[in-house]
Amino acid sequence: MERKENLAELAARRIEELCSNQEFKLDSLEDDELLQKYQSRLAEIRKEGSDRIAELRQSIAAAQKNKMLEDNERRNFIIDCRNQIAVAKEFAAAHAAEERRLIKDALFYADALARKYTGKVNASADARAVELQAAYEDRLREIRAESTERFTTAATKAEQETIRYECKTASYEAKLRYQTELNRCSDAKKLALAERIQENRAIRNGRTNLAEDLEFRIKSYLYDFRLSKFLLDCGPNLAILVFFAACIIIAPLNGSGNLLSLPNIFTILEISSTNMFYALGAAGIILIAGTDLSLGRMVAMGSVIAGIILHPGTNIVSVFGLGPWDFSPLATGLRLLLALCLPVCFCTLFSAASGFCSAKLHIHPFISTLSTQLVIYGLLFFGTEGSAVGSIDSSLKDLIGGRWVLGIVNGELITFPKLIIPAAGIILATWFIWNKTTFGKNLYAVGGNAQAAEVCGINVFAVTMGVFIMAGIYYGCGSFLEAFRSNASAGTGQGYELNAIAACVVGGMSLNGGRGKVSGVVGGVITFNALTYCLTFLHIDTNLQFVCRGLLIITAVAQDSIKNMKRL
Repeated sequence: MERKENLAELAARRIEELCSNQEFKLDSLEDDELLQKYQSRLAEIRKEGSDRIAELRQSIAAAQKNKMLEDNERRNFIIDCRNQIAVAKEFAAAHAAEERRLIKDALFYADALARKYTGKVNASADARAVELQAAYEDRLREIRAESTERFTTAATKAEQETIRYECKTASYEAKLRYQTELNRCSDAKKLALAERIQENRAIRNGRTNLAEDLEFRIKSYLYDFRLSKFLLDCGPNLAILVFFAACIIIAPLNGSGNLLSLPNIFTILEISSTNMFYALGAAGIILIAGTDLSLGRMVAMGSVIAGIILHPGTNIVSVFGLGPWDFSPLATGLRLLLALCLPVCFCTLFSAASGFCSAKLHIHPFISTLSTQLVIYGLLFFGTEGSAVGSIDSSLKDLIGGRWVLGIVNGELITFPKLIIPAAGIILATWFIWNKTTFGKNLYAVGGNAQAAEVCGINVFAVTMGVFIMAGIYYGCGSFLEAFRSNASAGTGQGYELNAIAACVVGGMSLNGGRGKVSGVVGGVITFNALTYCLTFLHIDTNLQFVCRGLLIITAVAQDSIKNMKRL
């Protein structure tokens, strides 16, 4: 009891000293003697209490897995450990009040000490940053003055070009040194903050604190914040948010109604549901620095097949002179299975053919998928003569592509689109494949540098074929669902490949490969479809909608290009 009261008195006197204007000479929180005493006292209590309990539980877990021990020996050892745990719990309970008080006093003192310490570090770092900026500006003036003097005495254009190049190089090197030193100042601030949080965690015996974690993230972001980097990373997203905010405000003013309503939101998600399959399939190919121009034709092919199978009664379309057919006598489950499997098989077959040409013959995916697109396009129009398949069975359409009635809100009937469910499933499946499987990690490796990945033992051919086959499966599933949204024909899916690629780019996928996230693709698809829906909702001319979409795409690509140039 005496030691505890002495620590509290010492802490009170030390806090008074910290609040005074005395010079603070501590270089690290770990060097503070009083903080060490608190840590030492807490360690003494925990050694025979909570730490001992954790150690004994680990021993029990190890003994249970140890096959070298006999059953009796293991049983006796576990019983002995449990008896010791009971003793340790009694000790911990007896000293619980003292431990809580010590933790409270230590945290109070540590916070006061840390405020003084981080204040000192931050002030020193800020002063250093001012010095660095002044030195950088002086260096730039020196470089320019020297270059101007040399430029006036240069005899030829070649000498002048050399001087310009040397001036740019010297300026770049000065900026690089300045940024490096500036980053060290930010790192010093973050290190001081991390040291404070680490000390608090040690006092709490490793327990984290949500407020401290949030504070660390916010302040770390502020320490590293650069306006140019922020605009480069978030500029297009901010512009999109401003655009949507303007649409939400303008819509009621021009009589279009409330854009931000549940029916409109569900409609946007329903439109995005099938597009999610196409974008995620194309995203895998983009991830390995490729592209897929055959997507739209595969959607048409799969939709036509699904539409023929699911059409009520005798079909109105013949393919290559064969038919028409009547699949309605088949069982509903068999028809749905056939309508799903055949598009998946055909789309996978054509996609695998494109992948083989790219992986084995080293033909760029742009050319191989363009060839596949033309082949499918010709076969579809020649085989069906461009005729629409017609609507599918209404009962099946409601079963898969219909909506669930949720109720009436503010006088509006709210319905939930069923197509959102498979879209959510494919998102989760793709996230798992990209992030939790060896194949997904190999995708990023091949996309980043195929030659280096091959040297590391990755089968580039297998990865390339895998991603094309996966894309074909996605297109087949998406085309099956597409049949529930529109009357399928050879013209279905026109331009879908460009929309999918654009959504990937807007979502942060790099056309150079190796970078991108599933969440970005999902956000890109929803953003792209929301943009189109908002413009249509506001009765904007269709031709002007193409202008807006084109500007969005070129902005996203330009952002990606600038990032790549900065990395180089």
